[in-house]
Amino acid sequence: MPTRTSARNARSVALSALEAIDEGAYTAIALERALHESGLPVVERALATEIVYGVTRRRLTLDRLIDQFALKPARLHPLARNILRLALYQIRNLDHVPPSAAVNTAVGLARQKRLGKLADFVNGLLRTYLRAAERGDPLELPTGPVERLSVQHSFPPWLVELWRIEVGEDEAARLCEWFNHPAHLDLRINLRSASTEAVRQALADHGVESRTVEGIPQSLRLTSPPGAIERLPGFEAGHWVIQEAGAQLVGWLVDPRPGERVIDCCAAPGGKTTHLAELMDDRGSILAFDRNGGRLERVGENQRRLGLTCIESRNVDVTSPPADLGLAGWADRVLLDAPCSGLGTLHRHPDGRWRKSPADIPGLVGLQQQLLEQASAWVRPGGVLVYATCTLHPDENEGVVNRFLTTHPGWQSEFPSLDSPAAPFSDARGYVRLWPHRHDLDGFFMVRLRQV
Repeated sequence: MPTRTSARNARSVALSALEAIDEGAYTAIALERALHESGLPVVERALATEIVYGVTRRRLTLDRLIDQFALKPARLHPLARNILRLALYQIRNLDHVPPSAAVNTAVGLARQKRLGKLADFVNGLLRTYLRAAERGDPLELPTGPVERLSVQHSFPPWLVELWRIEVGEDEAARLCEWFNHPAHLDLRINLRSASTEAVRQALADHGVESRTVEGIPQSLRLTSPPGAIERLPGFEAGHWVIQEAGAQLVGWLVDPRPGERVIDCCAAPGGKTTHLAELMDDRGSILAFDRNGGRLERVGENQRRLGLTCIESRNVDVTSPPADLGLAGWADRVLLDAPCSGLGTLHRHPDGRWRKSPADIPGLVGLQQQLLEQASAWVRPGGVLVYATCTLHPDENEGVVNRFLTTHPGWQSEFPSLDSPAAPFSDARGYVRLWPHRHDLDGFFMVRLRQV
């Protein structure tokens, strides 16, 4: 457990990151910068990370509480609001932090930041909250179902309404709860150089526990803190790569065979690309396209570390590929892991729920349709095209696919093979959906299309 001194340092670093997030920085970038400049030891870094991610996830709920207890919330100094968010999150969500420590260090931060009388205000509001909490949760919830779930679980109302329509109110609540937990960390074992059991044992010898993910070959989920990833056994040797277990199903749905020709349209940073190469036993040809040259370099880095040779990376924008590319009808299989709203990975990107809006969806749908049109032109007659996203928005998923099938009568969706790991997740049309609260996996949509 952190000491009071270390916790105060961790909270100060967390506050710096929260200030940067308020100014527009992404959570991961703001936290990385704040930690880099802090020199905090491992335990304090973990506490700062938990606070920053937790406050960002729970911001709407925390702000509702602050507004509930503050006499003039609209006039509250932004820095004081962040200090209150930080303290209330610890009191409500961290069992190992005593409420008194959360209050005292919050007041200390207010004084350290020279907020004057606001330090007394912070102290008074937090102690009023604690007195109210002795009688039960003080959070006042709206009566309407959408507004209630929005405040209770800290999600914008439009997302709550979207999921109520898709899965019903009870499941929407469970989905929100799932997204408010820290993200799991999964590995994909490179079976060309190691076995799952050997990697698991090596991790255990290093003090890191793990378990397999049922139904998904090659997967290991870490169940204890791993520390620095690059220092774990097997990293340098290419025995594994970080890839969420649900994302691994995409490669299994593509199901490439040794000797085939494959195109990965939006390949960076290469998790799915390298999985395809492993499934092909590194025999055949994979063209890895991405319009971001910097991110494309990571495909090469992962390829080299995993000992793969069949991948050729090219800096290609699939929305406007070079006229002389010469790939019409070239590929046996094409993967389009399309840019999307990322609504299936909100636990990994806690600010995503606040950055996305319904106005973003039509533009993404247009881009996805454009990419799918181009990707389909590269598939040989009888070949396979897999469309995948990490979102839970139906317009980006079955909406895009249904429109494509309507306007392209020479294509049809098909079911995963019965022995495919993706088969248990498919519906009556062969569409594969991963619902996080049902499957304990990131949210994904994927479908296998064939040109007939």
